[in-house]
Amino acid sequence: MTGRPITGPARIRVREQAARLYIAGSPITSVAQQIGYSYGTTRTLLIEAGVRIRARGGVRVSSFRRGGAQ
Repeated sequence: MTGRPITGPARIRVREQAARLYIAGSPITSVAQQIGYSYGTTRTLLIEAGVRIRARGGVRVSSFRRGGAQ
């Protein structure tokens, strides 16, 4: 994490990079690590980029059956 504000053309570049990574399937935490900013800053950049934030928890299986019962 840089600890410095990101503005101007640099912000646009980082925002676009974050959006590409997130759209490709990376979670926000992974994107944040890759671009070197906090989770909160990364989430803000994604929202600014117009990216729809996915629900937490990933894919959920609704028809889970225990013990192989049919």
